[in-house]
Amino acid sequence: MRPNRALEIGTGLFVLLGFAALFFLTTQLPGSGIKVGGPAGYAVSARFDNVGDLKPGSPVTLAGVRIGRVAGIAFDPTDFKAVVTLEIENQYNQIPDDSDASIQTAGLLGGKYVGIGPGGSETHLHAGSTIEFTQSAIVLESLVNKFFANFASGRESNKAPQESEAGTP
Repeated sequence: MRPNRALEIGTGLFVLLGFAALFFLTTQLPGSGIKVGGPAGYAVSARFDNVGDLKPGSPVTLAGVRIGRVAGIAFDPTDFKAVVTLEIENQYNQIPDDSDASIQTAGLLGGKYVGIGPGGSETHLHAGSTIEFTQSAIVLESLVNKFFANFASGRESNKAPQESEAGTP
């Protein structure tokens, strides 16, 4: 009877550790909205024509180093642009205010993130600043559609002269 009790306790602890690990991993997902620890930061905004699959919680990087996260994404109906709020950690308070922000993809099929390219200004971003220079996400589907549309129109223009030449004596 003793070995059964130890086996039950061991199994219970194993399941409990599994649930704790699962909870921890879900809090680390970009779209979870749950922030565990980490230093506080300051918020800046940037306006994009298209944010693609960018989600709240996605990383914000500078020179490949994670310096913050996307705090929120909203739509501005006055200029029809997406307003992205970036929360940058306080230790990165020397970012020039003429820096640019672009939405980039991590790998071929990876998630989107915001990459900041440093400018050369003597003044720095602070809470409430707006990054003026932005580059929207490249949407793969629209690039493929444009490619096939150009390919199809190229075939049509090549086909038309051949037909007219065949009809003349």
